[in-house]
Amino acid sequence: MTYAAKNLTTGGRELIAFRVGDQEFCVNIMSVREIRGWTPATPMPHAPPYVLGVINLRGAVLPIIDFSARLGMKPAEPTVRHVIIVAQVNTRVVGLLVDAVSDILTVADSDIQPTPEIASDSERSFARGVLAIQGRMICLVELDSVFPNEEREAA
Repeated sequence: MTYAAKNLTTGGRELIAFRVGDQEFCVNIMSVREIRGWTPATPMPHAPPYVLGVINLRGAVLPIIDFSARLGMKPAEPTVRHVIIVAQVNTRVVGLLVDAVSDILTVADSDIQPTPEIASDSERSFARGVLAIQGRMICLVELDSVFPNEEREAA
């Protein structure tokens, strides 16, 4: 099943929230092209450990990134319940394997709190802030920083 991402121009910043393990993350909705069900990927030789492989997306080869493994967490064991967020990262389109998409959020910039100083350097490098909403703590991720220039070229 494929869902098209839409910008709902209701004011504020539109974000898509998703789960990876027990944690929630979100990304700017404008970087999301679509959300689709899990499709097994064809492994690529010499790919980084977080690259599961590639899939054919309407004639285009799409690298599939295990978002959990990329963030240094336990690698995912994909099932039919997992989803792929097809996202634009600078000039590249990648598929991010996540557990589930949980919400579309509209937040004001003032709702985004800075990443705590206790976070590790790697977490601060990709985390642009934290949202404390509806009793949830959601980490705002900047996809450009998750995939530095040299890794984007490999993907």
